[in-house]
Formats: sequence, C-alpha cells, structure tokens
Amino acid sequence: MKTSNGSLKFPPFRPRFPWWGGDLQTVASRLLPLAVDFGPHAAERLRFILPDGTGDTLLAMLHGPATPRAGAPLVLLIHGLTGSESSRYMLTMTRLLLERGHRVLRLNLRGAGPSRPLCSGHYYAGRSQDFRLLLSMLPPDLVCNGVMAVGYSLGGAMLLKYLGEEGAASPLSAAATVCAPIDLAVTCRYMMRPRNLLYHRYIIDLMKREATGEGAVLSATERRAILRSRTVWEYDDVFIAPRYGFVDAADYYERCKPVRFMAGIRVPTLVVGAGDDPWIPSALYRGYDWAGNPALRPLLPASGGHVGFHGADGDQPWSDLAIARFFGG
Repeated sequence: MKTSNGSLKFPPFRPRFPWWGGDLQTVASRLLPLAVDFGPHAAERLRFILPDGTGDTLLAMLHGPATPRAGAPLVLLIHGLTGSESSRYMLTMTRLLLERGHRVLRLNLRGAGPSRPLCSGHYYAGRSQDFRLLLSMLPPDLVCNGVMAVGYSLGGAMLLKYLGEEGAASPLSAAATVCAPIDLAVTCRYMMRPRNLLYHRYIIDLMKREATGEGAVLSATERRAILRSRTVWEYDDVFIAPRYGFVDAADYYERCKPVRFMAGIRVPTLVVGAGDDPWIPSALYRGYDWAGNPALRPLLPASGGHVGFHGADGDQPWSDLAIARFFGG
C-alpha cells in the first residue's frame, strides 16, 4: 500500500457488456446472478452488545481464510443504506479478501439486516460512535495484525466521518470508501430529482420497512411519521433528526456531512466514486481539494454507477480489485 496521492497506479475501469452507463451499472448489482461459495473458508457469527445503555446488539459474520497470509490485517466491511451483511458488494469483497489471505468481518449496522430484531434504535450516516464502539470491542486475537475498513455508500460516509474525528488516533491502518455521499444535503436533493423517481421509491420503501421492523422501539407518532414519509428528506426530517438530537433534516445533514471532517483524516484512505453515479453527484468529488490532505487518495473513473463497477475483466467488481491493491493484497 502507498500512502501518498498518486503513488499507486490502478488499471482503468472498462464497463462490461451490456452494462454501459451509470444506470445500468447500478441496476446490474440487482440483476446479475451471484453465487458466492466461501468453500473451505471458516465462518462464525459474532455478537457485539453495545455498551451505551441501550442493550442494542450488532451481529456480524467473521470469515477466516483457508490459507491465511502472514501479517494480513482484519478487514471490516460496512454496508450502505438499507443494506446488510448479505449485500452483493459485501459478498464479492469478502470473497476476494479471503482469497488474498485476510480475515473479514461483515458488519450489520444498528437496526439493519440480522441486527434489526436485536436493536431498539437505528443507524444513520452520522452515527460514527457505533463504529468507534465496535472497534473497541474487537477481540485481541482478531486485531493482532491490525485492522482496515471498507465503507459503502452511507457506510462510507460514516467511515469518513469517523476517520476525520479520530485523526491519527484511529486504530485503522488503512481504509476505503465506495460511492460515499460526502455532502448529505446535496446528495439527497440529487437523489430526489424526477429522473430518479423509481430509485427513490424503491429506497424509501426499504427504509420504511427497515425502520419499523421487528425490534424497533417506536412511539405511535414516530411510526406514523415514518410510514407517511414521501421522500428520504422527509423521513430524515420527521424521524432521524428528532429521534437523534438534530433540529431537522438540514441540521442533521450539515452536522454529519463527511466533508466537514475529511481534512482531519490521517489514515491512508482510498475514496472511490463514479462520474456517472445516478445517486451521488460527481461534482462533489471533483470540487473537493484532494491535494490538501495526502492521506486521501481519490479514484474517480468516469463510469461505474452507484456501487457498480462491473468491469470487462471478470465478475469481480473493479472497485474490489482496486481496494485490494490499495490494501496491499
């Protein structure tokens, strides 16, 4: 792994036929078949009871490679909005890292996936304290060779915020994000454009189902507000903001947007984004002063969609290969 901008070369991204353009790259993640067999690699369910007085429990899947690589750090994977340990990008990245000799921990955030029935509360982009707590709870035998992390979409935003808050004190030796919304308000408005109507309906329906699922502790007012929400902004305005101490959605977005924290990042971090992402405006990445922080390495191909990067060289997403190379695998 190289730690300064521009010191590590990555192969160019070439889209795989017929997934040309950002929309097709994005939907391909839902349409392409995926049969991931972790074969001889060991797997174990881990439970982390958060020591914050809530009793909320995060579930994660730990995988150990059949052939460990000496000194290879543990890699922690953080899913995106309405995702879980079973999201396609989590599975493909796990497969590659295991092949490269890493142990991998697929995390379910508070109130997501298998963690949902065990949590009264819910994750959100600014809830970096959950990641901080989790890191402090990892068993010593897991972290003896160090820890690295990958965050996808909202999980990437949470990771960037955490890294900026911690600076040089973070125990991570390296990190990477894929299609992270580095400005939450701008991204939400971009997502709500008329051309994204189908995407938006799909996401808000999943958010409502997740927030009101088994285990969630909600007042009648909160449940009603969630179910009546018509947009992601409205959902954050009537549920996330008042529930977690923000004035409104705008206040939540402003106080938690990663660009407020990224100047403080001191861990080598690869930031992957696509110029044709239909959910995250590429102007956010183009306008950021990457040269101002040598710990940050932007990797911004013109194409790739939202957490797509289905390349011409095989069924392993190009973003997975780039991150593995950055991590030194």
